[in-house]
Amino acid sequence: MRALLSVDDKTGLIPFAERLQRLGWELLATGGTGEALRAAGIPFTSIAELTRSPEILGGRVKTLHPLIYGGILARRGNANDEREAAEFAIPLIDLVAVNLYPFVDLLHNAALSSSERIELIDIGGVALLRAAAKNASDVVVVSQPSQYEEVASFLEAGGVPRAVRLRLARQAFALTAAYDGAISSWFATQTGELLPERLVLPLERRSVLRYGENPHQHAAFYALAAWRGEGIMLDRYRQLNGRELSFNNLLDLEAAFEAASDFLEPTVVIVKHTNPCGLASHDSLKEAYEQAHAGDPAAAYGGVIGANRIVDEATARAIRPRNYDAIIAPGYEPAALEILRRKKKGEFIVLALEAPWRPIALPQPGSYGQLDVKRISGGLLVQEPDALPDEQIEFRVVSQRAPTEAELRDLKFAFRVCKHVKSNCVVLAKDRAVLGIGAGQQSRVLAAEIAVKIAGERAGGSVMATDGFFPFPDGVERGIAAGITAVIHPGGSIRDAESIAVCNEHQVAMVVTSGVRHFKH
Repeated sequence: MRALLSVDDKTGLIPFAERLQRLGWELLATGGTGEALRAAGIPFTSIAELTRSPEILGGRVKTLHPLIYGGILARRGNANDEREAAEFAIPLIDLVAVNLYPFVDLLHNAALSSSERIELIDIGGVALLRAAAKNASDVVVVSQPSQYEEVASFLEAGGVPRAVRLRLARQAFALTAAYDGAISSWFATQTGELLPERLVLPLERRSVLRYGENPHQHAAFYALAAWRGEGIMLDRYRQLNGRELSFNNLLDLEAAFEAASDFLEPTVVIVKHTNPCGLASHDSLKEAYEQAHAGDPAAAYGGVIGANRIVDEATARAIRPRNYDAIIAPGYEPAALEILRRKKKGEFIVLALEAPWRPIALPQPGSYGQLDVKRISGGLLVQEPDALPDEQIEFRVVSQRAPTEAELRDLKFAFRVCKHVKSNCVVLAKDRAVLGIGAGQQSRVLAAEIAVKIAGERAGGSVMATDGFFPFPDGVERGIAAGITAVIHPGGSIRDAESIAVCNEHQVAMVVTSGVRHFKH
């Protein structure tokens, strides 16, 4: 029996090779792998010695030779293949253990030039894995160090079963597909193609979830394997406490994380069923939390908290007496973490992000890790995220009275909150704190009524924002009756003049965003 070993990651290589040697296997190895075997005193035959062809082009060509691929692809029991193998003295190879150059792991290493990144693209390794996986009935393909133990144990017990060989082949093809996907995506960044004709999203399973949207549905979380260096994404969390995550937990945590990260000031958001029910910014994180909770205390019950700053002890103490399912933040002071770990008998989910917080920025072309992807039957819808900064929005006053500086600040704040609320939505806010949200209504005036009802008496002196234009003045009228002093919307309705007239009649300021809207379906 003969095994070909060619690995960039030497983890576990020597124990695996020793077990093969004890079973009487002949070992073939490429340069770096051979050096590791030689240092461990394990005998092997170099690929160059077998093929009588040296590694050339600085190591770019090592295994690309008919003797190697003939030995892997020859079908045992096929008379023609066996005749040709004998005729050309092709040594049969029964196991291929290969792992690839770390193109994905080093993709965002700023110290590497483009030419250095290109040299991290593995050619021979991918070809070896594909060849061995294609002939899985006769060849065992080992594509990652974590498989060494299982494969060696099966060999010591008499052989690797067919079902296991096929699983190993499937894993090898999935690995090479994801690897090629990462390379394709990187080349797209070099050419500025955000939406190429073939979009490859390399995914790897991060975790099996407790259940899906409902307990009878199985679910898992797949992370974008190639895009771990651009900002913060939810695949970079560390769970510090609590029960196993569910599908809905992650949806709510993503919504909370995304909304909190969209604000520069210390900000806390409380999410229920992916919609914010409270959101506030303040110089003090504790005060931001208190104001966010006050936005809709009833809806906040059992919700998820997102914060864009390290959670301090004072904030944790304010959170602890109230009922929530989870929290996500860039990190926690040690005392704060201990307080949160005592919530809900230890079941409270605490997630930390693995990178320093920074506000969401408009992604560069090809930044696939930040694409917004939604599933429809038979495919995916893909778009850029809604990440237009305020500097690129024209905030135009259309009413007789211009908003005060404080009103304009709150208008921009409320309009940004709309980005994170399902359409149709209306948001009431004051002093950078949400007072009421009407979310996901088919009628915009109904969304306004819900926001006003939640705000109650607090609506007096607040501002109103909506994600799309007001098609009729009735939505504005609901807000004015509740006491709002300013309103912001995209504008563009054929009845804009009627809404403006209502605002002028009541000395309410109106600002339009010149067509920029924040629909979230």
